[in-house]
Amino acid sequence: MEINDLFAHKSKTWDMNSKRVKNAQAISDLIVKNIKLNKSMHIMDLGAGTGLLSYFIAPFVEKIVAVDSSASMLKEFESKCDEFACQTEVKYIDIVKYDTTEAYDGVISSMTIHHIEDTPALLKKLYRMVKEGGFIALADLDIEDGSFHSDNNGVFHYGFDRHKLTEYALEAGFRDVTFSTASTIKKPHGDFTVFLMTAIK
Repeated sequence: MEINDLFAHKSKTWDMNSKRVKNAQAISDLIVKNIKLNKSMHIMDLGAGTGLLSYFIAPFVEKIVAVDSSASMLKEFESKCDEFACQTEVKYIDIVKYDTTEAYDGVISSMTIHHIEDTPALLKKLYRMVKEGGFIALADLDIEDGSFHSDNNGVFHYGFDRHKLTEYALEAGFRDVTFSTASTIKKPHGDFTVFLMTAIK
């Protein structure tokens, strides 16, 4: 199945952007602080891209399954997976169409859910994919004016309202929904805050 790869022209240089690296590290630090990870866990990195978030989480888990609809990004992920301190597996799929009986101990994600149109449906799907007692840890932008991306092709949400996202997570069945501010991405035209939402099944 061929998926339109919106990131094909960016994948090679993606990790060279120090803001992205710092953002991924800040998010991972918060995940490690807020979630009890352990070396028996199998987790999914939703919208894993080149593996920035996975790289920082790898030392704390047994396996990360990288899910992304960008083949070029996943190719970069695979090229450096030997550097990851855990097992890895790559799945080139669109999460909207992905259905699996495999159950994960948790799902992590960084700056991906604004690319997925139906947020309530996504959270319901993640609820089904997570084991009882498992977690989600999703990082994305707070509400913004649409100026964060230079090109909004493939962007369905200009950030998220935390209260609305809490409602969606609770409706999906999650509990203990909490928000923390992970980082602030500074751009010439403004500062953009990134939240981390965690919840338990």
